[in-house]
Amino acid sequence: MELAVGSVLEGKVTGITKFGAFVSLPDGKSGMVHISEVANSYVNDIKDFLSDGQQVKVKIINIDKEGRINLSIKKALIPVVSPAPHERRAARPQRDNRQKDPATMTFEDKLKVFMQDSESRMADIKHNTDRKSGSRRRK
Repeated sequence: MELAVGSVLEGKVTGITKFGAFVSLPDGKSGMVHISEVANSYVNDIKDFLSDGQQVKVKIINIDKEGRINLSIKKALIPVVSPAPHERRAARPQRDNRQKDPATMTFEDKLKVFMQDSESRMADIKHNTDRKSGSRRRK
């Protein structure tokens, strides 16, 4: 069986290091899965995801000139089909830009509105005073 970039294979984890895991492949070959290619989430300790002797599905992502095989577990997973761009926009929750009646707002809602307004005004004031004083041009 010829190993080619893009093919998905079953392998067995033969060794784990702090930077990745070594996986034995068919035909007596072996490759390495870098820690960044183990999962779609952040991997602090590879031993949380893999163990010696574990069967894993891997995808060959590169074979360099020296014959070293780079593998990926996360790319071997079934890809999640993302919705079309027009469906993503429709799925987004619509913002309610209308102000609520202050009599029906809770204290937390009033405080949130106040803080947003205050931060916006302070940013405007800071921007205008920086521009007038020329602090951005002086070095």
